[in-house]
Amino acid sequence: MRALVLNCTLKPSPETSSTEALARVLTAEFESAGVGTEIVRLVDLDIRPGVESDMGGGDQWPVVREKILAADILVMATPTWMGQMSSVCQRALERMDAFFSETDDAGRSPAMGKVAGVVVTGNEDGAHHIVATVCQPLIDLGFTVPGQSWTYWHLGPGPGPDYTDTDQAHDYSDRVGRNAARNLLFMADLLSGRTFPPQESG
Repeated sequence: MRALVLNCTLKPSPETSSTEALARVLTAEFESAGVGTEIVRLVDLDIRPGVESDMGGGDQWPVVREKILAADILVMATPTWMGQMSSVCQRALERMDAFFSETDDAGRSPAMGKVAGVVVTGNEDGAHHIVATVCQPLIDLGFTVPGQSWTYWHLGPGPGPDYTDTDQAHDYSDRVGRNAARNLLFMADLLSGRTFPPQESG
């Protein structure tokens, strides 16, 4: 089983990404269950605007698409900007729109049988709104989104420290993140027929 995190930060490598730091709470839980994980920082790639699987001219989305197709679990990890998901996250969802026309002989999307979750960070409120607006297209695309398959961290409206700058509120976000990873594993397990041992929450 494999898990893929699309880190939709606006910060190119090697800048520190709070979004990636919180996403790693989930990947640590995946890895403890023997699941192979990968984090892709999309802003480091040349991903063209559009709704096709390959927009040509050096477009690097096809590489990401292959990773999505090879994964059992997809996590969309995005910072909060202007109360919304990042533009990078929006672009990734737009590129996955091509799945609607890439169905198999039974009319099923390439996302069918895969599970998805969400990680949100930022200093502004709006995390629940972002979870909702990211999950809706994921469900439309065919991903299964389990209950409680998300986590978020923020310190309310206005400027403030990043997730990596403070330990404030980490207990809640990290605990919810670990449980989100377990819920994603549970559902991926049901869809695949494999079984992972139960783990304690907390």
